[in-house]
Amino acid sequence: MQYRKLARTGVEVSSQCLGSMMFGKLGNPDHEDCARIIGRALDAGINFIDTADVYSRGESEEIVGKAIKDRRDEIVLATKCFTPMSEERNQRGGSRRWIVQAVEDSLRRLGTDHIDLYQVHRHDWNTDVEETLSALTDLVRQGKVLYLGSSTYPADWIVEAQWAARRRNTERFVCEQPQYSIFARSIEKAVLPACERHDMGVIPWSPLAGGWLTGKYRRGQEAPSGSRYADDSAMARRRGHALEEDPSTPVRYDAVERLVQIADEAGISLTQLALGFVDAHPAITSTIIGPRTMEQLDGLLGAADITLDTATLDAIDEVVRPGKDIAGIGHMTGDPSLRPENRRR
Repeated sequence: MQYRKLARTGVEVSSQCLGSMMFGKLGNPDHEDCARIIGRALDAGINFIDTADVYSRGESEEIVGKAIKDRRDEIVLATKCFTPMSEERNQRGGSRRWIVQAVEDSLRRLGTDHIDLYQVHRHDWNTDVEETLSALTDLVRQGKVLYLGSSTYPADWIVEAQWAARRRNTERFVCEQPQYSIFARSIEKAVLPACERHDMGVIPWSPLAGGWLTGKYRRGQEAPSGSRYADDSAMARRRGHALEEDPSTPVRYDAVERLVQIADEAGISLTQLALGFVDAHPAITSTIIGPRTMEQLDGLLGAADITLDTATLDAIDEVVRPGKDIAGIGHMTGDPSLRPENRRR
């Protein structure tokens, strides 16, 4: 395991960050098994754990809090707020009203007196970024939060938040958590350069593109039962159609076949290729891995020290071009400027 500075904070974090979205009823409901997975990750050298209040509606935070109780001082603990936690209209977003409540709820569930890295889960188009930063700054000054971060912010708002912090003399976001993988490369055009210019750390999520870059979804093979793209999965029900009916599926199948060949030539697994690709970008601080089982964790830990050579990276560029996304990728910005009422006179 490697360790890197989290931007200019002086804090060192492991090159892999344990993501806990799969801990709880939406993934692994066995709390004791999740605790064992967390313990195994810590023993392997991971010192960075990322969760969020919305993961299984707080259950993930509770699992993490109990599992790290006796090892809290070893861990850089990150969580997030923003996503709706109930049907009540003000229990969401980046308002001061919600942030001051959300942080208390997270502290209670995590069983800790401070959060090392508190992140805004999405950009709130309806709230002044200066209000969000002001509320978060108060939390830092109260000692409840040490550092601030953003997640899935568009590049222009990453920059705007940095300037807003300077204008108002507030704490700034020290890192960004974007979607990044071989399949999702559009952030290379603006998001990653913006983070580098403003000395922000980057901790990408979904480096395996929802499991596509593990090789579990292949042409002519049925998606594994229990996987997110299985025909009987919750995701399939939300999509309203089977994987084979998705127009982006053939393109993804083709890409996976080519990437498997590249991995074979490099003497590594497709999972290791995918994680090594993300880690190779100079802007990346720590890559989030999100295992649901101990077996998955062990496979992911095997990629911690993978370094891809230039020829392998060049071969990947021929499959998905730099700065481009493969078909079917969405970045969930929700930009209201693109709504019809804001585009047409």
